[in-house]
Amino acid sequence: MSGVHRAARVLVTLWWLQLKIVAVSAFDGVLGVIYPLFFATTAFLMFGQSGNPQALVYAGLGAAVMGTWSAMATSASGALQSQRWQGTLELLVCAPTRLALAVLPVTAALATVALYSLVATLLWGRFVFGIDVAIASPVAFVVALAVTLASLATFGFLLSVTVVRYRTGWALGNLLEYPGWLLCGFLVPLDLFPTWVQWLAQALPPTWGMAAIRSAAAGQAPWGEIAVCAGLGLGYAVLATVLSERLVDSARRHATLALT
Repeated sequence: MSGVHRAARVLVTLWWLQLKIVAVSAFDGVLGVIYPLFFATTAFLMFGQSGNPQALVYAGLGAAVMGTWSAMATSASGALQSQRWQGTLELLVCAPTRLALAVLPVTAALATVALYSLVATLLWGRFVFGIDVAIASPVAFVVALAVTLASLATFGFLLSVTVVRYRTGWALGNLLEYPGWLLCGFLVPLDLFPTWVQWLAQALPPTWGMAAIRSAAAGQAPWGEIAVCAGLGLGYAVLATVLSERLVDSARRHATLALT
């Protein structure tokens, strides 16, 4: 069996296993089902006061992707911490495969579940609030969604590997959840922020993914934004892979792997 075949088999098997774990998790279930609808309702009620149908469409698309960010930032950053609490982190690190191949499917499964929150938010806005989000370029819209979710998975991958070395690393995701709503332009246009904030936002894949989704919905060409989003996601994946190896070595040297 070739190395590529083995790596693909590990990725698919662990992705499916983690998907089943998340499906029966009460915490991830509430986070993925109720959380997005709660924040979407708040956004719809706020933007509805403007009386502008275009503002509601803007909020509908932003709230849909915002739910995926919340699920990823919170769940992905705590994925390995849960392994530590359950006493399986040592087994994961000592498995005869690279840590990156064992962790990336976890965040990929979370991104797959996050797809539900995106679709549910759009349907919630359509049938409860009467927000009809017209998609002018369906193919480009689907591609933009897929690339955005993939980039979110790699960003969550980067968040999760810090827990191997730092016991409180899981709190990083909670810290980034609310600032991410602003930095990624989900509900507030980035033009309203200072220049340095806009530069910081450009380093986050969901910023470009959100722009691509809105461009596709409006019938504009989103391919440049999709390419940047994919490039940033790939960059975060490479960074997380390198960082995971260094953090595992550091955790072994300092004997912090099993600390709870």
